[in-house]
Amino acid sequence: MSRINTNVQSLIAQRVLGQNTGGLSRSLERLSTGFKINRGKDDPAGLIASENLRSELKSTNAAIANSERADQVVNIAEGGLQEVSGLLTELQGLITATASKAGLSASERAANQLQVDSILQTIDRISSATSFQGVKLLNGNFDYKASSVAAGVSDFRVNGAKFNGASQSVNVLVTQSAQQAGMYLSMGGTGLDLGGATSAFTLEISGALGSRELTFTSGTTMTSIAAAINTFTDITGVQATVVASGTSNGIKLNSKEFGSSQFVSVKIVNAGGLSTSGLGLYGMQTGDFNTVNTSRITDYSSTTAANGVRDLGQDVGATINGITATSNGRTARINSDFLDVQISLDTSTAQSLGSVGGTSGALQITGGGADFQLAGQVDIAGKVSIGIGDVAIRKLGKVESNTAGVFNYLSDLGSGKALNLVNGNLTDAQRAVSAASDQVASLRGRLGAFQKNTIGATIRSLGVAAENTAAAESVIRDADFASETASLTRAQILVAASTNVLALANTSPQSALQLLG
Repeated sequence: MSRINTNVQSLIAQRVLGQNTGGLSRSLERLSTGFKINRGKDDPAGLIASENLRSELKSTNAAIANSERADQVVNIAEGGLQEVSGLLTELQGLITATASKAGLSASERAANQLQVDSILQTIDRISSATSFQGVKLLNGNFDYKASSVAAGVSDFRVNGAKFNGASQSVNVLVTQSAQQAGMYLSMGGTGLDLGGATSAFTLEISGALGSRELTFTSGTTMTSIAAAINTFTDITGVQATVVASGTSNGIKLNSKEFGSSQFVSVKIVNAGGLSTSGLGLYGMQTGDFNTVNTSRITDYSSTTAANGVRDLGQDVGATINGITATSNGRTARINSDFLDVQISLDTSTAQSLGSVGGTSGALQITGGGADFQLAGQVDIAGKVSIGIGDVAIRKLGKVESNTAGVFNYLSDLGSGKALNLVNGNLTDAQRAVSAASDQVASLRGRLGAFQKNTIGATIRSLGVAAENTAAAESVIRDADFASETASLTRAQILVAASTNVLALANTSPQSALQLLG
């Protein structure tokens, strides 16, 4: 059949040529851009997946940069704390040297005090000068703020807290009372009544710090015995008070501190003929440490007394925000991803089962802390918070003085203060410096753990996640050059062939002229 109005072969050749030209254009575009998805129509589903992966990759890379920046911030804080730690070590040496009063002149003690003043000023200067891009790091700027602290809370420290909203309530439930170690020595009267005027009553008293053996003669008053025992409290860790139980007077011994690490041990070396009628060693009631248990443990002349009787203290048991706390004495702490807090209770609160502060809670955390975004997803799970306390001398070295309820700080080592080296209490001064050293070391340890475990692990895991995300996005979006070059060659051949066929199809109708003669 020969038709000239409609060249079907040409139309077919044109259609195929258009298709082949489109394929050639796609291959050229993919090879020139390196992507097999350049617009939505190339692969709608693939484009959506690719864009999501690109977004995740961008967020992950930003989180890696945040982690590296956090490491730099902590490095600067650690550098300042390292210098403070060295200065506190110098203070320890100065206090110990000055305590040798017979070997130092007044001018030397005064010179040591000048060094102390200089060290204290330097610590305060480091506290206020250590900064990152103008943001102070060691002046309490990144410490947590708290309000509504319950009356039974004697001290607290918030090391980390993550929460949504304006505040976070810290609820403490005491489930086991804190106890001192202790026992009662029933003596029968206001003074020792031994078997003879020359008889001696010898006992060995031991505590968490050490032990001492004491000997008393007949007629020695209970007050004198308690005073003698208290002379060695700093050595033994055991305190003595004169108490009456019914018609019998005696000595109550108790550990100075609370907790399971504390103990009181009494060993009778020589009973001295002291009566065995109702007298001897008694324990204290489990539920009331101020009341003597009426059941006697043993009399003074028994083998049990000669071998020693021992009583242990007890740590407070508590839950904080529903999490079982680890305890030491009257202090309880939890450390979770969302809350790291340590709370110390006063004696009456630590010994009273129930909620601290009632429905209001032990305290309210109202803000503060250093927040770092260490995950690509911006939510509370991807945020890490850490508290960096104020290392100014007015905040470091908090220790209770000999006066109950009165606390000393590192600042009290300054000239004219209660713990100065010229005429102050050097024992309490050393305790304050030791407490400050422990405080700074604890902060450095927390920051070091944050760098090593939190930041280090985060950077490593995010790095792997970035690699895998980039690989997944590449599989979906990047062009396979081996495949595309093969497609390009095929498309080039097909376009050339289609062009030739179209030329033949266009000349085919001319055969109709032969029919016209």
